Amino acid sequence: MLTATRREWNELYVFFALLGRGEIALGNEAGKPSGRVLPIAQIVRQEHDGKRVYTIGKSEIRVKGEQMEERFPREDFSTVAQLILDALGQCRKEEVEAPEGVEEFLDALKIYDMEARTDDRTDFYLTFHDAAFPPMGFRVYSRLCAMPPLLDGGRTANLKFEQTGARFSQPTVQKINYTDNPENPDEVGRRMLYIESLGGVLKFNDVADKVFRSNLCLIDLNFPRVLGEMVRTLHLDNISRVDELAVVVEERNPLKIKEELIRKHAYYRHKIKEFLMAVALGMRPSKQYDGTESAVAGFVMVDAQGGMLAYRKTERQTFADFLFTHTRLEKSNPEKDKYGELERENRAYYLKLNLKIGFVKR
Repeated sequence: MLTATRREWNELYVFFALLGRGEIALGNEAGKPSGRVLPIAQIVRQEHDGKRVYTIGKSEIRVKGEQMEERFPREDFSTVAQLILDALGQCRKEEVEAPEGVEEFLDALKIYDMEARTDDRTDFYLTFHDAAFPPMGFRVYSRLCAMPPLLDGGRTANLKFEQTGARFSQPTVQKINYTDNPENPDEVGRRMLYIESLGGVLKFNDVADKVFRSNLCLIDLNFPRVLGEMVRTLHLDNISRVDELAVVVEERNPLKIKEELIRKHAYYRHKIKEFLMAVALGMRPSKQYDGTESAVAGFVMVDAQGGMLAYRKTERQTFADFLFTHTRLEKSNPEKDKYGELERENRAYYLKLNLKIGFVKR
């Protein structure tokens, strides 16, 4: 019996459901259908034997690749998509068995890779309206499985804070850093509060990785300091939602800019949205970013019932507003990402905090 992970089945569900429906609704900034529905003419997916084009007709799907050209009833894709969705709903395990008939359908389509294997971070390309329109690369984020983070840069996404205000002896530093559970991110906030109780001050210093520093400075030369305030607030006040963190940043005004810029021009919110869009469309911490967007042109967001909404860079403001209200900062594993301890460097002590961004749970 064929088994696969929830994530693998989820990708096939989305792919087959889009082929069966032949359309997708655009989402609004609140994560609800906007009322606009786009017809899909073609889907291009990377298969084991290369690129394959699935053209949607009224009653059939024409599948054309380097080693095949066949036609399949369109309703079969809807039927199989529903079987997969039902299986994901009935089984809560990570490994899910193929529903009856699904394995035979995959064999007929010659689909052997459950997930499309691409180098450009897309899951597939959608051509809207008709074949005259250029295809657009999409990534799938689904609540039917564990959602990947929007930004998971590992140790390259660490921000450095200099410890000032008090001089600590080596035994004191060892006492601050000591923990029975080095993988617990809540220990980081405990250390930060301990430092403050001893008269220490953690002052934002720099981005640990020079490539990520340059990428962030492309948003704004002072934007790393804004992110520093957001990450600090995550650990000290346990506020994680990006829109709520933006309110805190506006109140604390880490860049000491004029109130008019904050209130009338929404300076901080605008910069945060610019950053989220850059991450969504191509920026990575460890890869040099020059503002050129990647092959990813949009997201397909899937809810826990299998409903799908599309967000495209062509509706940039809506996309940015959606990301602003539906993302959060997450606490990664301190031991894995090498952050959260006082470390000596050039006669000073520094503490690193990690930047990781995911989608809100609901």
